[in-house]
Amino acid sequence: MKIAKELSPLRAALAALFPSFKHVFFFSVFVNVLILAPSAYMMEVYDRVINSRNHTTLLMLTILVVCVYVLLEALELVRRQVMHDAGQEFDKRLRARVFSALYSARLMNFPVGGAQALRDLKTIREFLPSPAFLAVVDAPLALLVLVLLFWMAPGLGWFAVAGALAQFAIGVVNERRIRQPLMAANRSAVSAQGYADGVIRNAQVIESMGMLGNIHKRWMDRQQEFLLQQAIASDHAGTNSALSKLVQSLLSSLLLGMGCWLTLKGELHGSGMIVASILGGRVLAPLVQIIGSWRQVEGTFESFTRLDTLLKEFPPPLKSMALPAPAGFLSVEGVIAGAPRSPIQIIRGVSFRVASGGSLAIVGPSASGKTTLARLLVGIWPSMQGKVRLDGNDIYQWDKEELGQYIGYLPQTIELYEGTIAENVARFGDPDEAKVIEACRMVGLDGFIKQLPKGYDTQIGDDGSFLSGGERQRVALARALYGMPRFVVLDEPNASLDEAGDAALLNAVKMLRAQGTTVIVMTHRLNILGAIEHMLVLVDGQVQRFGTCQEVLAALQSPPPQATSSNSNH
Repeated sequence: MKIAKELSPLRAALAALFPSFKHVFFFSVFVNVLILAPSAYMMEVYDRVINSRNHTTLLMLTILVVCVYVLLEALELVRRQVMHDAGQEFDKRLRARVFSALYSARLMNFPVGGAQALRDLKTIREFLPSPAFLAVVDAPLALLVLVLLFWMAPGLGWFAVAGALAQFAIGVVNERRIRQPLMAANRSAVSAQGYADGVIRNAQVIESMGMLGNIHKRWMDRQQEFLLQQAIASDHAGTNSALSKLVQSLLSSLLLGMGCWLTLKGELHGSGMIVASILGGRVLAPLVQIIGSWRQVEGTFESFTRLDTLLKEFPPPLKSMALPAPAGFLSVEGVIAGAPRSPIQIIRGVSFRVASGGSLAIVGPSASGKTTLARLLVGIWPSMQGKVRLDGNDIYQWDKEELGQYIGYLPQTIELYEGTIAENVARFGDPDEAKVIEACRMVGLDGFIKQLPKGYDTQIGDDGSFLSGGERQRVALARALYGMPRFVVLDEPNASLDEAGDAALLNAVKMLRAQGTTVIVMTHRLNILGAIEHMLVLVDGQVQRFGTCQEVLAALQSPPPQATSSNSNH
């Protein structure tokens, strides 16, 4: 018994659209039958009206063909609308899933080129109602026209088959010639776009140090590679499209000539040669449309491949059993870790514990692994070996939607989002006014906010661009303290603070401890130690010292033991 292979999320979403595809195919059958109406009209006019000279017959045939044209356009409109709705349904099924996978990929350092996954989803959605896709549906139905040609005369049918095979050969060559340069062009486009996004984010640094010329040159190199590969793909696609149209035109003319020859031999009626020419063009029309739109077809295939890989690589997190609110007991057990997708170990066998409501300052030189350890403590990055546990539970596996309200985190690189001060502090949930005010008061931000015309409803701009560095850090710190969480990790919280900010931070840590919050602080500046109970010295990813602040500081300040010489004689 064969076990059915589970479909990938992207393929499953497409499979769910099967009823829509079935309806479109059904309508396409009628479209491809009705599209023969001009040929039938021509045959009837030549065979009936010309010979009988009956005006009534001509009028009725004309009315009939006009009605067929109206019906044909209505069916075309219906099937385009069906596929448009299918595209919307496809997007609805996947948009949240794609956003989640893109978010997870960014956390894990997966190269996704900014919001490329969302653009890939848009590309596939827009392909579904496109003429190129409808031509793919029409291609098998062109057999109806081919059958009609064989019925008129076998020679015409075989001639059309030869033309179709020529078109198919052009399509195969087109695919082989265009795939590699188009793939390279897409990669270069993603790279150039990602580089441009980074440049825009760091515009102030680039402008202040006159880096724009060099940066622009580097971007132009990437853009030039994209344009070169795209030009190669366009040249190949244009050449093959021209060949495809040439074959279609030649086939129509040659079928007309062959129809004339068969008419002279008495094997075909007079109007048959003209109808054969028209039908021959109809046989090849879908193939010509597909080849002419090959860049769109190939681009959609590339988007499908990238998106399918991303969704497979980052499945939705499994919903675990709900856990009780943490008390804040932290246990780090022999952790070895580095950046995701990197074999380099940054943290090497770190172990320590912090009791609920305790506090710990982690100090050490630059590149000692403090920021990596902070990310491990809040469950952003996984460990290669060992566990970080909060109240005995693996914090990386803990559902962050459930845990987030009990966690406060201030990253070393401050990240704020477009919105008001209140929205940023309240983590973009429904702001609790009392909690927002309390968090801002704890970090000494309330005096600044009161001076603003709109107070807590002041817009801070993209990434907090309307705020100074110290103000941005205080807003981010207030966000970490919002709701008085049970476990707080602060990575260099005083990096951009003045003396007043340092005093507010020291007071905030004391208040957190008084409320029973577990506080972990990564810092270079030791003035915060007045509010911290324990201290850990991290050097080269390893614990060098651990104990109370007084014990560790005393050990660090005591001189190293002098080596005794075996020779005491002078």
